[in-house]
Amino acid sequence: MEEDRVRLICKRTVVSTKPVEQGQLYRFSVFDHVMEPNHIRLVYYYQSSKTREPGEITKKLRESLAYTLNCYPIVTGRLVKETDGTEENRWKVKSNDAGVRMVEARATGTVEEWRRSVNREEELKLVHWEDMYPLPYYWSTFYVQLTEFESGGLAIGLSCSHLLADPVCAMMFVRTWADLTLTRNMMAPPLFHPLPPRRFSSHKLSNNQLLSHYIKSCSLTAPPSNVTEDNMVTIILLFPDPMVQAGENESGLTAFEMLAGLFCVCVSRAKGKRNELTDMSLCLDVRKILRLDQSYFGNCMVYHKVHYSKPVTTKDRLLLLSYVVQEIHNVTKGLDYDTVMDLVEWLGSNNNNPISNGSDLVCTNLENMGNSRPMMFEEDLILSHVSCYVEGPVAGGGQVIVLPSPSGEGPMSRVVMVTLPQREMVKVVEDELLQSFSPVLLMETTKLLNQ
Repeated sequence: MEEDRVRLICKRTVVSTKPVEQGQLYRFSVFDHVMEPNHIRLVYYYQSSKTREPGEITKKLRESLAYTLNCYPIVTGRLVKETDGTEENRWKVKSNDAGVRMVEARATGTVEEWRRSVNREEELKLVHWEDMYPLPYYWSTFYVQLTEFESGGLAIGLSCSHLLADPVCAMMFVRTWADLTLTRNMMAPPLFHPLPPRRFSSHKLSNNQLLSHYIKSCSLTAPPSNVTEDNMVTIILLFPDPMVQAGENESGLTAFEMLAGLFCVCVSRAKGKRNELTDMSLCLDVRKILRLDQSYFGNCMVYHKVHYSKPVTTKDRLLLLSYVVQEIHNVTKGLDYDTVMDLVEWLGSNNNNPISNGSDLVCTNLENMGNSRPMMFEEDLILSHVSCYVEGPVAGGGQVIVLPSPSGEGPMSRVVMVTLPQREMVKVVEDELLQSFSPVLLMETTKLLNQ
């Protein structure tokens, strides 16, 4: 693979076009605080049929980003720890209009050529990230990278601290930026408000497995030593509509549940498990459960351990898949308002460490981030793919992220990003059960897998 296909041009700061209220404090929710050590990286790939001067599209998007930041004062502020009589030694954002850092870059070839030959390490060069400085007040919690491809196309990278946002609102930020760039209209303004208040009732804690998972996971101080970023590889697969539908054998199942079950079975076999299944946690958006708008800005995704109701008794992988999918379905349908509020109230009354998913396989549901409106910055910029990375202790021993597929692939089709240790990934991609779903490899990583 070629060296230095991405060339950095400059790094600058982009501030909002309107002054913000100086000194205003934005407090984090209990869901925000437990995500502190983690961060998110998104990469949006756009194909273009128009020839532009170098830097032309970057200049336009830089200007529209400044306009977008008017709606996101929490993004342009800086982290502080201030005692206000109610909270001590907890992060807050102080509004000071310090802006976000933007990196401008150039890449060789076209977007299509890049995606045919890129791997995890190179893709992360398209989304700049810096760990927290010793002086946090000067550290930007959000970074944007605009990479123009010399022969056509654009990559937009967004990274942010998970303390401020989950993948849902990070993606909504990019959509808002696109809407304001194309039409100057904001379709879904961000909402900044607290989580639902404490319940004033005689509700008592029941057998709450969601809460039990957090109690255990917040006591873990570090990921297991045998799981490191150095040996992790990522592949991206498209599962066509008919293939996902063919795997369903009961009504009411979602594509996410089907695909999470599929990778649970395949990863279990790759780990050498014969009479048991790998530990797995689901990452699920609970905005709707908590009766919050989808535009709620902040962390509102929870990690729920999958508890299998009975031991594995079959070697028939289709029967096993059906069993696992049903167990996952039971978890997703079992989440309700009281279950999540038990967790919110426990987090609010305990001095918690950040959550760690240990060596679990973490399956994240982002399939509802699709939209009937194309995410367009300009008429001739066509979105071809979105990559999402969640990095930190919450990532567990491997990740499966289920995303909406490109338009025209069918309502049940999905894109799945899979991150695993290299030795396990080789076995997973060769698994007969996985191959029976006829996935299409969207990003070529065979060179890395064959090393």
